[in-house]
Amino acid sequence: MSDEALMKAVRAGRTVEAAGLLDGMTDAERRSCLPALKELRKELRSAPWNAASRVAHPALHAAGAACHTGAAGAAAWIAGADMRWSQASPGVLLHVLGDRESDWLADLTHRLAARPTTSRVPFALLSGLVGLSGCPVPTTDAYVEGWLLHVGTSAPGGGTVAQQLRKEPRLSEMIGAFFESAGLTIQIAWVFGDGPGSWYNALAELAEEGTLDRKVLVDACVARLLRGGVPADQRVFVRLLSSLAPTRDEERERVADWTALACQALPAVAWHAQSVLASLALDDELTPRQLADMSSGVLFRTEKKLVRAQLVLLGKVLRRDPSAADVLLPVVAEAFGHEDTEMQERALKLVERHAGALSASDGAPSVGTLSASDGARSRLAELTADLSPGLRLRAQQVLGIEAAVSAGTVQEEVLPPVPERERLAAAPESVAELAEEVSAILASGGGVAAFERALDGLVRHAHRDRDALVEALGPVVARCWWRDREPSYPVVNRVFRESAQGLEVVLASLFEGVGMDTLYAAVQHGPAGGDCHHTALSRAVDARLWEAAHRLRTDPMPFLLATPTWDSGLLEPDELVERLTEYRRLDARPGPADFAQALLRVRRDDAETVAAAAARARTLGSPEGYRLAQWLTSEAPLLPAVRRRTHGLRVLLELGELEEVQGLFPREFRPLGRPLTVFKDRSYCRHWGATDQQHWIAVVPGRRELVAARLLRDFSTAVLEDGRMGAAVLPLLAEADGTAGEALHLCVAYGLGARHPEDRLAAVDALLVLAARGQLDAGRLGADLGELVRRGTLKKSRLAESVRTAAATGAYATVWAVLRGLLPVVLADLADGAGGAAVRGLGDLLAVAADCAERSGARDDLPHLAGAAGQRGSSRVVIQARRLRTALTPEAVA
Repeated sequence: MSDEALMKAVRAGRTVEAAGLLDGMTDAERRSCLPALKELRKELRSAPWNAASRVAHPALHAAGAACHTGAAGAAAWIAGADMRWSQASPGVLLHVLGDRESDWLADLTHRLAARPTTSRVPFALLSGLVGLSGCPVPTTDAYVEGWLLHVGTSAPGGGTVAQQLRKEPRLSEMIGAFFESAGLTIQIAWVFGDGPGSWYNALAELAEEGTLDRKVLVDACVARLLRGGVPADQRVFVRLLSSLAPTRDEERERVADWTALACQALPAVAWHAQSVLASLALDDELTPRQLADMSSGVLFRTEKKLVRAQLVLLGKVLRRDPSAADVLLPVVAEAFGHEDTEMQERALKLVERHAGALSASDGAPSVGTLSASDGARSRLAELTADLSPGLRLRAQQVLGIEAAVSAGTVQEEVLPPVPERERLAAAPESVAELAEEVSAILASGGGVAAFERALDGLVRHAHRDRDALVEALGPVVARCWWRDREPSYPVVNRVFRESAQGLEVVLASLFEGVGMDTLYAAVQHGPAGGDCHHTALSRAVDARLWEAAHRLRTDPMPFLLATPTWDSGLLEPDELVERLTEYRRLDARPGPADFAQALLRVRRDDAETVAAAAARARTLGSPEGYRLAQWLTSEAPLLPAVRRRTHGLRVLLELGELEEVQGLFPREFRPLGRPLTVFKDRSYCRHWGATDQQHWIAVVPGRRELVAARLLRDFSTAVLEDGRMGAAVLPLLAEADGTAGEALHLCVAYGLGARHPEDRLAAVDALLVLAARGQLDAGRLGADLGELVRRGTLKKSRLAESVRTAAATGAYATVWAVLRGLLPVVLADLADGAGGAAVRGLGDLLAVAADCAERSGARDDLPHLAGAAGQRGSSRVVIQARRLRTALTPEAVA
């Protein structure tokens, strides 16, 4: 009866009553209650999360902990994730567990403390169990995290952290465990707080009075910094180390540690270590060799602030001790290879200023030996090769190096290999192979080639042996969202009525998971819902998929006509004629959408091949044969008229009508030829991702401008809003066939200034592919960039990062040609006194331009450059403008 009373109290949520019943039970009686408690727990897991279901959780939590007679089982029950948010209080748990033996309690304590911090075992429970069992304090991450929070929040009445810490009996042990912990999930900066009563001041105060060992704390801070971690936590240990105020002796003892931190740690940590070493160096506490070792690592870093500070330090040391030039100047010259030419120039100026010290220390070397100065000078000469071409000539003059030693300053243009078309393989011959390919596409998507092969394979095998195909695909579709839904479940039909969802609608039709009325409505009337600027492309893709899915259940097609010959989406005309011939032999009815897609894909740029295919098509005697012959021999324009329009900060394009994609084409394909206007917005667009965009390119292969114009708004959104444009589509557009016109160049311009790095990198790839194919109009792209920058659409800093990345691949001449069209616009704004907006980011653009001009050997008279270079001062804009002017007109500057 006691077990029934316990379960009744637990279900009612009467925790106190349940605890009282447990007090009088033996271990055997408790074990007998455990199955019912587990069953109740299972029941509550599937119950709705509401007040009625939560009422039993605290009592169930306490009862289950008490009824487990094994420590492992009790620990698993107490830390269970399903009861984490509504559990018994630590006091209740300590009460129901208080009659256990101390060894059992110690085992439970250490099992709970060993749980991950995400288990959120209450610290009050852990510390209470330590007190009950008398076991050693666990120093796990979970216990340490709980202790930190406990100390920071358990000082009532305005007590300080220092006062609370003095009461801790195992203070040194817990502090040591804190420094060694690796899995804390709390924000240490938040726990440590700020102000006079913070942890920083508390630990410094306890170290000062001797309660904590000062040397141990300093060593622990340095060790934690050397170990690394997230920036927020590292800043905490830097601040704590500063609060401890290490003495000069303590700093000198740790020179190797400071050096490692300055060279490899996070910037905030490296800055602190660098400042410590700088102080030691200026007080003659570092040898030149120690300073050289430290400088070699720091100058290799990308953070300009650290590099600049290190060069300043080296300059101070060289002024005080010229004899250190033999050791330090070769290290200074290692900055010649820095990616920022401003850092290169700073290092070169330092070498120029102190190169005389090398000669001063040059004594007569012994026979067969080389003096230190000779070795240093040789190393300097070697490192000048890393300088930008303009600075390299200057360095050679300073060091007295003959020009012949240096290689030519003009570098050969390096562009990626031109992408080549690949012919599609035939559809999989076996249903097992097809099932594998379909599974891969469902799991991670696929390109045009993989998708088209799989779609054609589904149609072919459904026509040959539907039962075998269903059996092979059974395990593949088992995890599809529409599988095993009730026939009347409305969501499946609604989703497939709005979009075909790629291969999903064909698979759902094959397994009769979508209604015939839904497929018929989709084929007859198109998608449900509103239109957007992508609809013309998406409707063409979906129309063919809906048609294939519908025909699987009504009149299966033997194969698809529109399966492309090439991975670009193009279809060879003779291959289409052969397919129509086979359809004629089989007396099969072509799908209207499939045939329309085949017409849009058929290649028409080879007059001889087209004429022969058209003649063969006429002999078929079928309507499709005559239609194909007419299509092949027509001379309709490939692209519609284009009109440039502005919409807010955006520059977009409007397209005129394309009459050839009208008339006899099915209704779902006609929007491809209708005018596109940028001011006819739709309030909803369901095309959130870039999964379908590669298939849109294959809808109109050879006419990528039609796709690019419809994607322009997405690319502008990736610049002006926190959106992503689909990083993969731009390189695919660049690799596609057709004219690279105004729309594609404007897409690349937006991409180069996109908000997210992956989008900018995709635009760089597209730029390089167009250049490699000889299709890049650098002047047009530069003018587009200039217009977008002037309108405030693009940020020059993002643009500078993109063109710097492109130039770093070796495409210096290409990037200069683009910047040649951009820079006059931004320099004109500077000359007109446009203010800070004109200057911001301009120095970075000029730096990339100067580097490209130097390396490509460009010679030009850039408008407005002389005015920028002739300004007073040493700002980055002025310095880089002068450098660019020198590169472009060396004779005039000389």
